[in-house]
Amino acid sequence: MKIKFWGVRGSIPTPGPTTVRYGGNTTCIEVRLDDDTLIILDAGTGIFPLAQSLLSDFPLSCHILNTHTHWDHIQGLPFFIPLFVADNNVHIYGAADPISQKGIDEILGTQLQYRFFPIRKVELKANIHYHSLTESHRIKIADATITPIMMNHPVINFGYRIDCYGKSIFFTGDHEPSYNIYDANDEEYSEYQSIMDDKQQHLIDTIQGVDVMIADCSYTPEEYPSKRGWGHGTYDSSIELAQQANVGKLYCTHHEPTRSDQALEDVFSQAMQRHPRQPQSPEYFLAQEGLEVSW
Repeated sequence: MKIKFWGVRGSIPTPGPTTVRYGGNTTCIEVRLDDDTLIILDAGTGIFPLAQSLLSDFPLSCHILNTHTHWDHIQGLPFFIPLFVADNNVHIYGAADPISQKGIDEILGTQLQYRFFPIRKVELKANIHYHSLTESHRIKIADATITPIMMNHPVINFGYRIDCYGKSIFFTGDHEPSYNIYDANDEEYSEYQSIMDDKQQHLIDTIQGVDVMIADCSYTPEEYPSKRGWGHGTYDSSIELAQQANVGKLYCTHHEPTRSDQALEDVFSQAMQRHPRQPQSPEYFLAQEGLEVSW
């Protein structure tokens, strides 16, 4: 199995001289199974350079797993070149909207309106297949089993566990650890805390022992209080989750858009000082555009 990072920034693309080392594109991760099946995690702006690398593979088949529909995770989709070429097969997976009852096909349907984009959905040439998913309902892509897991974000967000021939990956998408919305003196506090504890344990059990976890590490502990409720985690919360789930390697991603490369390395170094690695601990890394990991 192989992964390659094509976009690791959160919220908005950040091109410029201070983000050259780690990259300015928003979330997109290429996953290759051992048989070369292509799975793409999210369609942020990083999917555009990924598309450039696929031109020699046409006609191709690929599978895009969308964690959620916020702009930084879908804004590259209308520029995904395989969509415009006949005989390509593009499968798009994601959550249906429980309020509107609309499926994942609404992503492209909304983006490709003339008020937003000059090309209509009906003008796309590829064979596009939409798959609306539900929480914990496993699906198969080639020889891989995909498990969608409901995460905590201000819109429905699926994390994805991918298992294939004994190898495994988990990607959180955007995720903020669940917290109790009640004051400790409120009657509802204990009951709600029990719900939060069960939810956290379900997550830990579902991702237990994955080889690689790619996680939302947007903030430092000092930054988090003013960002609470925005739906993003910290380095520390992701490290703690990785430890609890006995993960092999943790790649920190969704880098805060105002953080320069040097600042990114500084806050990561500080997180490592707060969590010195023990013999049985996961290995910790900063996700970086162009980084490839194979095992």
